[in-house]
Amino acid sequence: MNAVPATSALLADRSLVGTDLSRAYTAEIDVWLESVVEGVEEVRGVALAAVGGYGRGSLSIGSDLDLLLLHNDSGHVAEVAERIWYPIWDSGMKLGHAVRTIDEAIDLAADDLDTATSLLDIRLIGGDARLVDELAKKARDLWCSNADKMLGLLVESVRERHDAAGEVAFLLEPDLKLARGGLRDIDSLHWIDQAEQGLLEATERSELVEPHRVLLSARIELHRLSGQSGNQLLLQDQDEVSTALSYADADELMAAVASAARSVAWIMDAVLHRIHVRSTRRRWRPRVREFGHGIEIADETLRFGEDAPVAQDPVMPLRVAYIAASEDAFIERGVLDRLAVETPPMPDQWPDEAREIFVDLLLLGYEAIRVVEALDQVDLISRLFPEWTPNRNRPQRNVYHRYTVDRHLLEAAAEAAAIADRVERPDLLVLGGLFHDIGKGYPGDHSEVGVGLTRSIAARMGYPPADIETLGMLVRHHLLLPDVASRRDLDAEETIRFVAEQIDSVGTLELLGALTEADSIATSKAAWGGWKAELVKKLVNRTSHFLQTGGTMLTSQFPTEKHYELLAEGTELVQFDGHELTVITPDRPGAFSRVAGALALHGVEILGAQLHTEGSLSLQVLRVGGGVGLDERPQRVQDDVRLSLAGGLAVRARLLKRARTYRFQRVTTARPSEPEVIIDNDLSSDATVIEVRGPDSIGLLYRITSALDDLDLDIHSAKVQTLGDDVVDSFYVRGPNGQKILDDNYLGEIEIAVLTAIASDA
Repeated sequence: MNAVPATSALLADRSLVGTDLSRAYTAEIDVWLESVVEGVEEVRGVALAAVGGYGRGSLSIGSDLDLLLLHNDSGHVAEVAERIWYPIWDSGMKLGHAVRTIDEAIDLAADDLDTATSLLDIRLIGGDARLVDELAKKARDLWCSNADKMLGLLVESVRERHDAAGEVAFLLEPDLKLARGGLRDIDSLHWIDQAEQGLLEATERSELVEPHRVLLSARIELHRLSGQSGNQLLLQDQDEVSTALSYADADELMAAVASAARSVAWIMDAVLHRIHVRSTRRRWRPRVREFGHGIEIADETLRFGEDAPVAQDPVMPLRVAYIAASEDAFIERGVLDRLAVETPPMPDQWPDEAREIFVDLLLLGYEAIRVVEALDQVDLISRLFPEWTPNRNRPQRNVYHRYTVDRHLLEAAAEAAAIADRVERPDLLVLGGLFHDIGKGYPGDHSEVGVGLTRSIAARMGYPPADIETLGMLVRHHLLLPDVASRRDLDAEETIRFVAEQIDSVGTLELLGALTEADSIATSKAAWGGWKAELVKKLVNRTSHFLQTGGTMLTSQFPTEKHYELLAEGTELVQFDGHELTVITPDRPGAFSRVAGALALHGVEILGAQLHTEGSLSLQVLRVGGGVGLDERPQRVQDDVRLSLAGGLAVRARLLKRARTYRFQRVTTARPSEPEVIIDNDLSSDATVIEVRGPDSIGLLYRITSALDDLDLDIHSAKVQTLGDDVVDSFYVRGPNGQKILDDNYLGEIEIAVLTAIASDA
């Protein structure tokens, strides 16, 4: 018997990569299994067949071996099966196996989609070839005769898989197999093609070859790198996979993956639409609706009439996109091809109609995304906006963003459309959403670069200078509000004045607030929530009041009258009110860090904190979130906070133990950020601001605040936020004399202490 393939030097041969490795690996598996079958004497009336992915010859290193042992009611098949399966099991390879007669296989395939599709790719490994040939013919005949039922099941399976796995082309860490545009879609198109002629066009069949090579190569190298069968291309693996496949870097790899997946998804959308039209035509006769300019819709499909003036109308792509989106119609492939070939260039100064149609398209929200991407598939978006090109398929290699740059911009525009009724200029809001990150495809600060690009686009679209300036301001400052709201003291006049100096009017501030929300939601689930929304709203309201009143501050009282009443009672207090924790305790060093440590033990996050000293008592009001303890056992959390304040809880030791346990369980997909401490004495008139950035870890806030306490610093407010695996915490502190810290040596010691705290376990 030949050597087990898992021990072969083939996998160590780095000159073989991607599909070349797949073919060589499949061939070696074939040879090995043939030798296994040859070693079984009782092979008459029995055949070993490859099915599924192995049957198609696209075996990856981490794939299961999908095998079917066919027999003709042979009485000794069980013994034969054992003598075939055991060598495979002994090799350590993963085996997907079945033992069936032809009739049993066909009966199961009649109702089971997975069985039916796996048999479409059956091929002989060894034994009685007549059995495999007969089953292959019957399986194909069954698939074609049962096409309506099976295609219905297949379409349902495709849609469910897309909903669960997302999209390969636009996700930061895509599932190369199951997500929309992935390898399973290519398999599904292959099966659809066998069900009925014409559902997959010949040109589309050929257009799938290169995407299949790109995606399969990436998956194979991922398996070789990880030694596992996972299909998600994580950030931590992208550099090595790109190197193995001779891409310049991970960005080039992910751009190639995105481009391949977009092509697959585009073809899949067209084929699914044809299946839908095929089924509806049997129920009713389609009605043709005309929309002018030679555009008509029938069978939920947008097409051109004979008199469509495509070659004379530079606005035609926008007309087609708007009508398709507003009528929920699919754009026929021939329409896109004609638009790409025949449409004349848009004039340097857009007609007013073009601008109006484009804005109306964006205001449709998520309906606009699919049609814009259809136009982009034939490069029509880049012809309208050349500035768009560097952002096509451009990955964003950080943990904050879900999508590539181009999809993120479309998502932001769609989210902006959903809240456009809140602002006076909905058109500027959706354009701000579409262009706020357009500078990311260029060298330099993307906000500053984006200003020039956006101004150029807006001028071509025919906007007046005032609107161009507003759009430029939205792009330049699209990160201003979330940065300030989550890191600065919103009760400080310096904070509000700083924002007011950047924004020229209440109207622009209103637009910027809405853009912040749209951008954050489009970025990721972690980038927007109730706490952040509350902070941004508070900042917008106070800055708006400041602008309208010529510099008057609108502040909230802290401590409140209720807080003073509690302090007057002179008793200790630890009390939750929803996600707000109020603590009153004797004023002593380390009180805040002890509270932070106790909360960390229960996984409860501190999102923000205000602190006050009144006589011999200290008041802490904390905004908290997360942690099952907060919802399931708040009394226990309160008790541990009290115990910690009293010195009866070994916080440091417990956190160290929890951190060590958590370190072995936690899986992070992105590189941790480098720790950084930024000390600023200009942001506040009466406090030094210490901003800490670095990788999150168990008890980090406790360690940082303990380090500040050790240096006799008085923390009077804190802002804490977690973004993916990183934290950005800001502390407003005063020295032992109650003043800012101005001594450079002292400031240097603070930096050393905080950096050391970040690096330690507890």
